[in-house]
Amino acid sequence: MAGYIISLDSHISLRMYVEHGVYATKLNPPNRYWRPHHEATFADYVTMRPEDNVYFFIRRKIYGIGELVAVTGEGGLGACHFLNFTGANSPINFPYPSVAHQLLWDEGPESVNQRWVCFFRPSPHFFQNGVDMDDVLASNPTRFKMLRAFWKVSFVKVDDEENQALKDIILRVNEKALIRPTGVTFTSCFRRYQSEIEGILNQSYMLEPSQLLVACSREDFLTHEMALEAGLLYQLHKKDPSTIQVFGEWDYLSHQVIASPFKPVDYMDRMDIFGYAYVPGFFPTKSKFLVVEIKKDFAQENDIDQVMKYVDWVKDEYCSGDYSMIKAFMVAYDFSKDVIKRADKVGRRTYTIGHRPARSGEWSDLKLVKYTFDQQTGLLRFYEISTT
Repeated sequence: MAGYIISLDSHISLRMYVEHGVYATKLNPPNRYWRPHHEATFADYVTMRPEDNVYFFIRRKIYGIGELVAVTGEGGLGACHFLNFTGANSPINFPYPSVAHQLLWDEGPESVNQRWVCFFRPSPHFFQNGVDMDDVLASNPTRFKMLRAFWKVSFVKVDDEENQALKDIILRVNEKALIRPTGVTFTSCFRRYQSEIEGILNQSYMLEPSQLLVACSREDFLTHEMALEAGLLYQLHKKDPSTIQVFGEWDYLSHQVIASPFKPVDYMDRMDIFGYAYVPGFFPTKSKFLVVEIKKDFAQENDIDQVMKYVDWVKDEYCSGDYSMIKAFMVAYDFSKDVIKRADKVGRRTYTIGHRPARSGEWSDLKLVKYTFDQQTGLLRFYEISTT
């Protein structure tokens, strides 16, 4: 399972969120349009799943452990993430009195900019003894990737291996508290609060991206790459049939994932979308990996080289040299003939894996995919094009 490390400004906030079993990111006002960091936060929310873990980061220390839970509303509706109020995906500065009666989570007037919420419970506890970031990173250096680049964001998603490494160190440090938790763990009344929420929830609170995408669309074209990224993640997460037909099904999905050796964070390469699938029935054994590079308008020749750079990184970092485990996609509004030729020329790799006998193969699993946006349905449509 994945994990989410959430940055907070104080222990007062930590106690409040843990007590209620809810978290909502505080955003800057949109002022009539969404900015990339707003859309990136939405993209983080859409891939949340029940049983993913939750941690909080305050002043160098990490506190945990929580677990996202599904809250059920009207008509059997259930999810671990929702809009905080009806229309929250519109880039409008809502007056607090106009939405106060709708809020799932209300911290006062600033809650008009807490657009999205998620619900969680202690699992097994949120320990009062936080673990210093240096101790976390030193506990299992090879497992921590995204945590090392946790910078200038409200929260970060980590994969199941990094998540397990984080759970390991927190549980080891707090082993005595597992036996006698009273007085050394945060109290939580999450069941009571989430039961109240169940009486409010209806279809209008469902987390879906159509309003967010419409806000940056021009006919069938999106003007923001981060919005396109969020829309694709949503449709993959929800297993939209036409999207799955092009990209396949994936058990883990994330975005803006580190794809370079460690260096100053602002200069790190990041994959637009990264994911993997498990061998069916054998979690956590991974069988294949997803790499997606996204361009909102026409792709350029150097974009092909960039996605192949990410393919090479994933081959070394995750696949032990086996290219056959990777499926790569270049998504754009359109492709010129030169870009298609470039993909056919450089989108291939020869490789050798195994011992006694060694096995050689050729990889050519880079697909070019055009997108359009349907304003009527609020969905993205994807069309694979031939490179030969």
